Amino acid sequence: MNEFEKEIVLIPAYDKRHKDPKKNYGIHGVELRFYLKKDNRAIQFVLNTNWQLPSVTNEMLNKYPSPKEVELLFCPVPYDLGYHSPVPMYDGQEPISDNCEITGGDCYYDGSTLAAENIYKILLYHGSDGVWKELERVWRDKFERMED
Repeated sequence: MNEFEKEIVLIPAYDKRHKDPKKNYGIHGVELRFYLKKDNRAIQFVLNTNWQLPSVTNEMLNKYPSPKEVELLFCPVPYDLGYHSPVPMYDGQEPISDNCEITGGDCYYDGSTLAAENIYKILLYHGSDGVWKELERVWRDKFERMED
């Protein structure tokens, strides 16, 4: 039986604001991604840390001076608990990509922001060890029947 591959990816913050709305991609904090991979499948947990570029942080602190507003601006936001699968996981599911780095081809994806809240709480109380344990449980619940 293959072992799980664990990968943590940190995607840098950006400030891609532009006066032209067609070129305006806004701002985004550092994104933290946990991937638990095995057999061209993965479970992922995505968290926007809201760690902004220094220029954005300074701008927001000047624009929103109240402590509550600042707290809300810089709180982490759990975005997603989802899966990547090379085959459909339910009737009628369409691939979101035909060139997924995880599946090596077609990618059938589904995820939940609500479910990500639970993983975030696990991260807060149990750190990465707790996250890996929960992602393994989710992986087995989602994909175990496919290994038979």
